[in-house]
Order: sequence, then structure tokens, then C-alpha cells
Amino acid sequence: MAQIRNAMTVDVEDYFQVSAFERYIDRSDWERQECRVERNVDRILGLFSDRDVKATFFTLGWVAERYPALIRRMVEQGHEVASHGMSHVRVTQQNRDEFKQDVVRTKALLEDVSGQEVIGYRAASYSIGASNLWALDVLGETGHLYSSSIYPIKHDLYGMPDAPRFAFRPTDGDFVEFPVTTVRVGGKNLPCGGGGWFRLVPYAGMRWAMRRVNEVDRESVIFYFHPWEIDPDQPRQQGIDAKTRFRHYLNLDRMERRLTRLLSDFEWGRMDQVLFEPHRRHYAKAS
Repeated sequence: MAQIRNAMTVDVEDYFQVSAFERYIDRSDWERQECRVERNVDRILGLFSDRDVKATFFTLGWVAERYPALIRRMVEQGHEVASHGMSHVRVTQQNRDEFKQDVVRTKALLEDVSGQEVIGYRAASYSIGASNLWALDVLGETGHLYSSSIYPIKHDLYGMPDAPRFAFRPTDGDFVEFPVTTVRVGGKNLPCGGGGWFRLVPYAGMRWAMRRVNEVDRESVIFYFHPWEIDPDQPRQQGIDAKTRFRHYLNLDRMERRLTRLLSDFEWGRMDQVLFEPHRRHYAKAS
């Protein structure tokens, strides 16, 4: 059976920009934080280069404004640059006009800096779900061709458990949503697409789940992680609640080793090449 290629993605944001820290670090204080995103992304680029892996970098406009040379290095090394919004504002905190302004501004900025068309988008904290599917319409209207913004699980901060597990077209147009990967066990969707789950679950269990998606569902896995997750030496936030501390700092010292194994255990590529282009060709042939 032919080995399936999977989509490797990186959500390019710094440690102080995560949604879990919103109550503790105001956006007006971001400029006073120690920025570590550039050095961490460069480490990731090195890991990918060593294993000839190409990936999609869902990048904040805030980061691109401050580190344009980093964005150009992504492109020079053959990676896809996609949008993660301007400053990590969850879609659930925006109305339609605010969201449209945000995605239009970010797309134009990333295209200007990278020199390539930006066709992909990922919402901050997977904040597109049943209550705001209008956001997918806005993305299609503004020139985006795909999104990976829905997580079909039940979670206290995000999720749409009744969403399709794999690619779907929310309208009659060409726009495609690629939900983050889950594995179906006991009638439930369990997360196996990366992030904190990848640091929590033993590596063997996560590898089993991803192989099951490849071999049983015959679908590509969409995997994601953040640059701060390979940085156990990042500044520790004081006064945060126990749940946030656990979720953010769990097993940061193991993440790079696990990621290195993952890069060797599966075949990887960019979202646009692994998923979007084959999907578009399939529908073009069917029509």
C-alpha cells in the first residue's frame, strides 16, 4: 500500500501571544516581551532542511511586520506561507466586518513580504465553529482558497465535534476547509493533529493514531505545532492558573525529540501541495 503524504504545519506566533495568556499579557505589552519567535523558527527550518521536509507556516502578520527576512527565508527554502491573522485575535471575538478587515490586511502584508500568493488561512485557536461559519464565506470572498480552522472535537476552548473530519466545501464555490486531524475511536473523535496533545500523549500512541488515519481512513494527517513548543527555556509567566501552566509548559523539553522522530516516521509536505491541489484536481475531473 502506497505511503500517504501528510501536511506539516507551523502556527507562527510567540509564546506571549497564545490565547491562554490573554488574561495575563495585554497586547499593548507585547512589544516589551522578549521575542523568541525568529530563533525558534530558524531552528525549525533547520530541522526541516535536515530531513528535506517542506511545510506550511501559518504566520501572524504581527510577526511578518517585525521579521520580514524570516518570512523570506521560509519562501527561499521552499515552504508555503499562509495567514494566521494579524495579531492572534480569535474569530469569536470579531464581527464580520472586523474579521474581513483583519484577513484582508494580513493577506496583503504576507504577500508583500513573501513575494508569493497567500491562499491558506488558520484561525487563532481554531476559533471557527458552528456559531460563526460565516467566516469561511468571508475567506472565500477575500481571495483565500482554503482554511484549516475547524477542530472536530469537544474542547473547553474550541471545537466543532459534529464537523466533517476531512476536507469539505462549505459553499458551492471552490473554497475548501481542511479540519485538523482526529482519529475515530469508540464513536468519538480524538485529537491526533499535534499541539499540546502531541506533548501530552505518549509518542507511540500518537504515532498509532496517525497511522490509523493513513491506513484505515486513507487520508492525510494535518499536523501542527508552534515555535514556542520547542523552546523549554522561554520566559516563564508568573501568576497564571494551574490549568494554563500545565497546558503551556507540559513536556516542552521533549517536544523537539518527538518532532524529530515524527519527521522520520511519516512522509510530509505543504498544505497546498499535499491537500489543496489534489482536492482541486479531483473536483475539476469530477465536473
